[in-house]
Amino acid sequence: MRFACGVEYDGADFSGWQRQPHAPSVQAAVEAALSRVANHPVTVCCAGRTDAGVHATGQVIHFDSEAVRSPRSWLLGGNANLRGDVRLLWIKPVDEEFHARFSAIARSYRYVIFNRDVPSALWRQRVTWRYGSLDVERMRAGADTLIGQRDFTSFRALACQAKSPVRIIHRLEIMRRGEFIYLDVEANAFLHHMVRNIAGVLIAVGGGDRDPAWVQEVLDRCDRTQGGVTAPAGGLYLVGVRYPAAYEITPAAALPEFQ
Repeated sequence: MRFACGVEYDGADFSGWQRQPHAPSVQAAVEAALSRVANHPVTVCCAGRTDAGVHATGQVIHFDSEAVRSPRSWLLGGNANLRGDVRLLWIKPVDEEFHARFSAIARSYRYVIFNRDVPSALWRQRVTWRYGSLDVERMRAGADTLIGQRDFTSFRALACQAKSPVRIIHRLEIMRRGEFIYLDVEANAFLHHMVRNIAGVLIAVGGGDRDPAWVQEVLDRCDRTQGGVTAPAGGLYLVGVRYPAAYEITPAAALPEFQ
């Protein structure tokens, strides 16, 4: 039987989602926990592989098992065998055609910026600190350029292995709440470092280092070396994955908020 599962994790102490031979990964932790419940090796596939230090409130995975377990048993047993910075949120049986990655039609991320003169002692691995006031209206003006189908060559890592740099951003919203600025973005798919590179460009615009029109210039150049700084991983959260309605996977995205 195939199961879909929601996963939440604090990525600060992991080398990323993907299993690695000599470093801790979220995938390895989840597989080890589910394997103990199943009493046989379990391999999981995820909707989106996150980098080292990146967090998730709405990661989705799937796995196959011949073990007869109820969704509740998988959930409770899996969490009992996980370290405290990873949690399974829900589990449900799905058709064998379901694939956490290839069945997804959209993914959503939130990037969190802590904007004050002094960094936080409490949230240093969970937000990105930026001193000096950031102008949200300038950031919004630059962000409008990126909505729609675009060639995001300038916003992907040089080592990105995606066959095409073209992606469709459905939504890119920026809001300030006190000392925190939230960038919410949904797209059909993302390139390696794409959200962090977008955040880096918009931070430069918001800080007055660049004009909003520079975002269009970066996009048009199709050259990553012209795209500015990649924003740190700690402020990034995978918050949701959207699937066709037929799969009946509609958990609400959990948006991290700070005060």
